[in-house]
Amino acid sequence: DKATDPSSPEENWECIQRFCDQVNADIEGPSLAPRLLAHKIQSPQEMEALHALTVLETCVNNCGERFHNEIAKFRFLNELIKVLSPKYYGSWSSEKVKARVTEVMFSWTVWFPQEVKIRDAYQMLKKQGIVKEDPKLPEDKILPPPSPRPQNSIFDTDEEKSKLLARLLKSNHSEDLQAANRLIKSMIKEEQEKSAKVSRRVNTISEVSENVKRMDELLENYKIQELSKSDQETLQTLFQRCEKLRGLLFRLANETVDDDEALAEILQANDKLTQALGRYRQVVAS
Repeated sequence: DKATDPSSPEENWECIQRFCDQVNADIEGPSLAPRLLAHKIQSPQEMEALHALTVLETCVNNCGERFHNEIAKFRFLNELIKVLSPKYYGSWSSEKVKARVTEVMFSWTVWFPQEVKIRDAYQMLKKQGIVKEDPKLPEDKILPPPSPRPQNSIFDTDEEKSKLLARLLKSNHSEDLQAANRLIKSMIKEEQEKSAKVSRRVNTISEVSENVKRMDELLENYKIQELSKSDQETLQTLFQRCEKLRGLLFRLANETVDDDEALAEILQANDKLTQALGRYRQVVAS
């Protein structure tokens, strides 16, 4: 109650830290704390809800894996979704509280990429139009990586940046903390760009596989003159699309020179595509 006191305009960091300590000390702490915090986050008093979100983020950074496991369950995520959804409290929750909840959920999709339920819950909000776009984190919002960090975290892939970040976060100077925040956001942006590249590669290779399979089926029927006019048009459209996919695969190969496994997948897809285009030319010309 003291850590989320709505009459206090500023965060009571002493009480917030004591709350975290109690979560860590009590065997039931990691399972009880999220329920208490969810109740406070749903408060009609804006300041109480905002303080509770600060406590939640601090617990994520200080209360370890058991706490992370609890907040990654649909049971807790649904309580956050209620704050945003017009079916529940979204119609009267303040815009500031809703923005913070969106920010928190978005940041978790980055910190905990292995937690499928968090990602699914956030994507559902986007599909329903409740979240229009990924939030831009403000300059004065400090988001140190949680402890312990998930394996393959973006903060493990660049050792120099990780060391610089750790040094900046230990500083008491606001300029250093803002610099840390900018660094975190740039690292998140890099990770998002990498994810977008992976998504493009997976989708393109999948499309190549589907188009080649369909084109081969139509070519088999073409040989024995069983193609309707509609199927002939489909075959021509597939051929044209496959020609364009070759260019896409070439660009993806250029983007993926540092990843041998991904490059092998692209080259294999390109071989299938080249053979299918060759079969098309041979069958249609004959």
